[in-house]
Amino acid sequence: MKIGTPKEVFPGENRVAMTPDSARALQKLGHDCVIESGAGVRAGFADDLYKEAGVEVVADAATLWKTADIIAKVRQPEDSELGYLEQGKTLISFFNPAGNEKGMEAAKEAGTTVIAMEMVPRISRAQKMDALSSMANIAGYRAVIEAGNNFGRFFTGQVTAAGKVPPAKVLVVGAGVAGLAAIGTSTSLGAITYAFDVRPEVAEQVESMGAEFVYLDFEEEQADGASTGGYASVSSPEFREAQLAKFRELAPDMDIVITTALIPNREAPELWTEDMVQAMKPGSVIVDLAAEKGGNCKLTVADEKIVTDNGVTIIGYTDFPSRMATQSSTLYATNIRHMMTDLTPEKDGVVNHNMEDDVIRGATVTHAGEITFPPPPPKVKAIAAVKREKPKELTPEEKRAEEIAAFKQQTKNQVTLLAVGGALILGVGLVAPASFMQHFIVFVLAVFVGFQVIWNVSHSLHTPLMAVTNAISSIIILGALMQIGSGSFIVILLAAVSVFMAGINIFGGFLVTRRMLAMFQKS
Repeated sequence: MKIGTPKEVFPGENRVAMTPDSARALQKLGHDCVIESGAGVRAGFADDLYKEAGVEVVADAATLWKTADIIAKVRQPEDSELGYLEQGKTLISFFNPAGNEKGMEAAKEAGTTVIAMEMVPRISRAQKMDALSSMANIAGYRAVIEAGNNFGRFFTGQVTAAGKVPPAKVLVVGAGVAGLAAIGTSTSLGAITYAFDVRPEVAEQVESMGAEFVYLDFEEEQADGASTGGYASVSSPEFREAQLAKFRELAPDMDIVITTALIPNREAPELWTEDMVQAMKPGSVIVDLAAEKGGNCKLTVADEKIVTDNGVTIIGYTDFPSRMATQSSTLYATNIRHMMTDLTPEKDGVVNHNMEDDVIRGATVTHAGEITFPPPPPKVKAIAAVKREKPKELTPEEKRAEEIAAFKQQTKNQVTLLAVGGALILGVGLVAPASFMQHFIVFVLAVFVGFQVIWNVSHSLHTPLMAVTNAISSIIILGALMQIGSGSFIVILLAAVSVFMAGINIFGGFLVTRRMLAMFQKS
């Protein structure tokens, strides 16, 4: 079949749904590719690059929609584009089915199959097609860059001859894909970063990225992420009040606030109220990534940047991925290519729209002249983090008690070991000749000392394989060194050979470990 990509007609949209690299991959699936002239220019992909990749370039949108069997685009189709829909064609794009009844009716009447990329279920197998996550990742990164551009001060703290500069304090509301990307960018720039999410199970992810998770003193059973498609769910009024109270407490201290909270098929929840904005310091910045759905901040204006009376800048841009069009296009085109891989299982250029497949069924909003939205729940559970209890902080007295108990247990084990060893030596000494006992005592002491030496070294300093072999080598060397002064020539020779061979193993192990560690060092 022929896959075509038109130029985006939405004002300011710079992305494109097909790149030269994705076109080459699509051709390996048995498809032909066609693109409207100039469709990739704003994303950095000239027509000549597409021609080199074997893509047919057509002059206008009408020709493109007429020629292609499958149309891949970025934005929800405009009214002018809905007129191009025809029987038997497939459209793959963001479609906003929950708020686009007109588009679904048009596709139904035309007999066009529509696959909405935002409806791809969040199950493990579908991660490679998850366009929402791809775009959210870019939006989270870009939000911090936009905040820094408008903040006008350092993110990281500095101590200079001219004085001390405190680090910026950043609060990220929502720890989904966009939120985690914002957290990672903020911490890497040196800011003190805080994060909040209604799902306490994401605290571990937040803390692993160097941010501090903001907990609420409120107990509420949240819906499992698996049952909500991997997204946050609606909270109770009581939880919301506790949440707003916490934000009011934090607002005066925050320099930058990035809000990312969205609930599928709903308006964005209002989380940053007007009084919180008024409580912030002059020069502070709010970046509202939910502006397209009404905004998490009460004062957000979609697609605009405003400055409040008290000097707080509020950014409500809705085109963050489009502001990084080259990378956004590359990731989105890869999502489309993976979707086409599932639709073309035989790699023969023939589309098999399998409505029994969780991913394909979940993303399909119209098919065979019927509206198929909303889809049934996927048979496979959505990705969800395992809920973990917040570790209990021990008091100094409890920590001291644990240390004393551990010391007593360790002492008891060592005394027991020494007692058993002493009894064994005594028992053997009663029946064995004196010449044997001299060597036997050396052997026992070598085993004991070698074991204690190697097992008291942290295992992070050597590989698990070398841990035991080094212990054995240390036992051999200790025993051999004690025997090397023996009067017997044979014993001296064997002891020397033992030291030499065990030394090769130990020093060789250090060299191998050094080489392994060097592989992880930055060049």
